[in-house]
Amino acid sequence: MEEQNIQLKTVPLQVPGRDEPVPAIFVKSTPIDAEKDPGVSTGTIIHPQGSVLGDGRSPLPVDVREDRDTPVVMSDGTRLLADIFRPVGDEPVPAILVWGPYGKRNGFFNYDVFGPLRMDVQRSWEDGLNKFEGPNPSYWVNQGYAVVNIDTRGAMHSEGDLYFQGETEIQDEYDTIEWIAEQSWSTGKVALVGNSWLAVSQWRIATRKPPHLTAIAPWEGCISNYRDLVAPGGIPQGPFLHFLDFSLRGNTWTESLLQNFLARPLYDEYWESKDHDLSSIEVPAYVAASWTNIVHSRGTLEAWGQISSEQKWLRVHNAHEWTDLMNPANVEDLRRFFDHFLKGVDNGWETTPTVRLSVLDPGRVDTVNRAESEFPLAREELVAFHLDASDGTLRDEPVAAENAVLYDPDEVGTTFRRTFADDGEITGFGKVKLWVSAEDADDLDVFVVVSLLDAEGNERQTEVVTDRYYPGFAGRLRASLRELDQERSTAAHPVHTFRTSEKLAPGEIVPLEIDLWPFSIRYHAGDTLQVRVNGVDLLKRPEAPQLPPVETLNSGRHRIHTGGKYDSHVLLPFVEGSFNSN
Repeated sequence: MEEQNIQLKTVPLQVPGRDEPVPAIFVKSTPIDAEKDPGVSTGTIIHPQGSVLGDGRSPLPVDVREDRDTPVVMSDGTRLLADIFRPVGDEPVPAILVWGPYGKRNGFFNYDVFGPLRMDVQRSWEDGLNKFEGPNPSYWVNQGYAVVNIDTRGAMHSEGDLYFQGETEIQDEYDTIEWIAEQSWSTGKVALVGNSWLAVSQWRIATRKPPHLTAIAPWEGCISNYRDLVAPGGIPQGPFLHFLDFSLRGNTWTESLLQNFLARPLYDEYWESKDHDLSSIEVPAYVAASWTNIVHSRGTLEAWGQISSEQKWLRVHNAHEWTDLMNPANVEDLRRFFDHFLKGVDNGWETTPTVRLSVLDPGRVDTVNRAESEFPLAREELVAFHLDASDGTLRDEPVAAENAVLYDPDEVGTTFRRTFADDGEITGFGKVKLWVSAEDADDLDVFVVVSLLDAEGNERQTEVVTDRYYPGFAGRLRASLRELDQERSTAAHPVHTFRTSEKLAPGEIVPLEIDLWPFSIRYHAGDTLQVRVNGVDLLKRPEAPQLPPVETLNSGRHRIHTGGKYDSHVLLPFVEGSFNSN
């Protein structure tokens, strides 16, 4: 992650509660591709019912009015451009705001760029008016809503610099929500929906409580730029951050997470300014999550637990976020939620189970939409299996004799195993505690994957989209950033401060509490539980499998110490069945 010879500028960020601004580094925005530039063409278009706007796209179910490139003026005078889709006529309707930086019309991001299978998103699930990671406008217009697709500040032809979330974006979204509520075609009720950035922004803006924000539907979105996106476990995601830097298009400057991390590798006031106390969120919320998203799974499920909304629902699905978002059955489910809160429809939505979970069962049939009353599950039993370096096993009881295993920090690493005698389920948050040392280094990056092997020894990986897989519970940690946030950490969910770096002395043995991202899987008699510890990131982004693994600082060999005072163990949330071993 070396700094490149690119154009940079520093912008002072105003942060509530601080007298002095926080400096942020911006890079020159990637120019808009001339072949994909829709330009600016302010005006009104009526799209007739039955129109097909692209090969394989679904015909429009109704006449759709589009007010194209409508200027929305922010409180500081900056003009953002929006495409507004609404029914033909003058009757006021509730509005759905789709907030994101990827291009509102013929965006530079779309599902076609992800190969011929399009991440399993069927073309017929799109109407050709939709924004990347957002809903189909024509569907919602047909249901009596307006949809506002907006290019955020600095994106495409909207004015200003492109901020990577934070206070400026929050104020812009606040201004836009209240602007929508004032329009003659609006009932004054505004909802939000969307995936990834389009979800992350919902957590942020909901903490500010715009008067006309009526409901949110964050469809998988992390809650901490540093912890979830930039450096989970303190290990920077260099290739992905580089990709982000040069993916966002505009005419000005883009805030660079990569350059800001190079300048600020520890969690400080800059990164803190991107995070918010979600306990202040009270708006009704429909939260969609999955177990298999490298960036979003942990943050989405943490957010679900943190928000204070009395009317909130969680659905954890078994697919990729884009596939789930665009699936017509899930759109219908979301409509019932929006109809209830934005139109006051008595449709029984309030009887929907508070939590609906999927339980993965690779190679068999997943459980989908199992009704629960909470998450994490109150009936979970945290069970510790103790690592034994003498024979590479996981034991039910603490190991008496001290031992150690030496491993190369490569893809193979070292493994610990035990076999189940019965069927059961593991669902929730977990952790691995490891006592580690390095032979010839003062730091080390540790990656952990807890997975299941079938009776033939094959890893039971879940298929996220066609031919792309996710192995199981995963976690990682840079040893020098092992300091725990004692107030926020729990037995099964360690939280690190990332504020201080403490290198290892030669031969020093230190404990690492490694957070395992939430997961759910059913095991069967004869399956083997495996804990793999290595020095390379084994998780591949299904959207971008071509990205190289993250760079590490590993050198030399590492040791895991077990037994006696070295209580290395894995702690997992069992909710069903026996965890006895053969």
